[in-house]
Amino acid sequence: MTTAEYMRVMGQHAKAASVLMAQASTQTKNAALYAMAEALHQRRVALLQANEHDIQKATASDLAPALLERLELTEAGIVAMAEGLAQVAALVDPVGQTTELHYRPSGIQVGRMRVPLGVIGIIYESRPNVTLDAASLCLKSGNAAILRGGSEAAASNQAIADCISVGLQQVNLPTSAVQVVNTTDRAAVGELITMTEYVDVIVPRGGKSLIERISREARIPVIKHLDGNCHVYLDDEADPVKAIDIAINAKTRRYGVCNAMETLLVASACADRLLPELAQNLQKFNIELRLCERAMLLLPETLGQRRQIAVEADWFTEYLAPVLAIKVVDNISAAIDHINHYGSHHTDAIVTENYSKAQAFLTQVDSSSVIVNASTGFADGFEYGLGAEIGISTDKIHARGPVGLKGLTSQKYIVLGNGQVRH
Repeated sequence: MTTAEYMRVMGQHAKAASVLMAQASTQTKNAALYAMAEALHQRRVALLQANEHDIQKATASDLAPALLERLELTEAGIVAMAEGLAQVAALVDPVGQTTELHYRPSGIQVGRMRVPLGVIGIIYESRPNVTLDAASLCLKSGNAAILRGGSEAAASNQAIADCISVGLQQVNLPTSAVQVVNTTDRAAVGELITMTEYVDVIVPRGGKSLIERISREARIPVIKHLDGNCHVYLDDEADPVKAIDIAINAKTRRYGVCNAMETLLVASACADRLLPELAQNLQKFNIELRLCERAMLLLPETLGQRRQIAVEADWFTEYLAPVLAIKVVDNISAAIDHINHYGSHHTDAIVTENYSKAQAFLTQVDSSSVIVNASTGFADGFEYGLGAEIGISTDKIHARGPVGLKGLTSQKYIVLGNGQVRH
């Protein structure tokens, strides 16, 4: 069987399964999630062995450190994955929710009902936990899923897929409701993103080159974000302790994640007070600095920090590494202009004690998440109360920001009558 034939068969099975999933009760879907969690516990040794196999192969092939970090699966990670399943089960099922029901002059009632999208194709790299996150959200929202993970995580993904199948079987849901592509042939991706008769939505998760390719070649609607060039702006009316703590956390909590701060903006009125202390703290993490000319003048060379003058490209860059661009700006208006011009519309934060400035930042920054007095690290489906997330969207149609259960459903109009006819 060719790759094209294999993918078409997978698509046919997913389409058939999506009909059954749309009809599945909340109780049945939750039971499947709990059964998957139990399977993870029972098969944790096999999961760790499969992951170790992937780690060894990836290390031998010189996989980038950021991707290696995402690939690793630990005992604690397996426990977290199982807990994530329970959290998704505890979420309110959006399918069938009816809102905005109202009477029209004709006597009919018009409202909107939330329904599954159908078949969701998910293409991702490294992180094996995405396999389970995606499966749980697609299942709870009444969708079928075709999952195509990276070749570097092939063994881990297949081991997790086995746990998913066990959970589906135990509650008599079709195992084809969640299918993991088991070929590393790159042509499988090309087939998946063009199977318009079987797949309703594509969700890519991975590096910018992957997402650019999917966005360019897909013939199916795509939920995506290209990169996470996130900013923190320290206002001249910021609390200094909050400012330092938030900036340090936003950059150093994890480097290889899309909600990490890549550019720090500091108001000129407080830059001489905040920047030296901030740089001293960043020195503990061996952060390399890319500085505007004003920031360079404010930081003494005696800090011994790796630093250089920033160039135009630095303001656009998502480093995913211990590198931080810093720019001194005149005021909040300059900060907002910088973010809207150079940012990726992902997540941006302000630290200020001025309510009016906070409101201006919230309304004028054109990003999918805008934060006041907290770290950009909170831009995450779990932290937002969505349970696991399937990704983050910076698009403005349908879902925007972290995509959870509701983001995997649509709405249709429903009309309730009592014999009315239109004249």
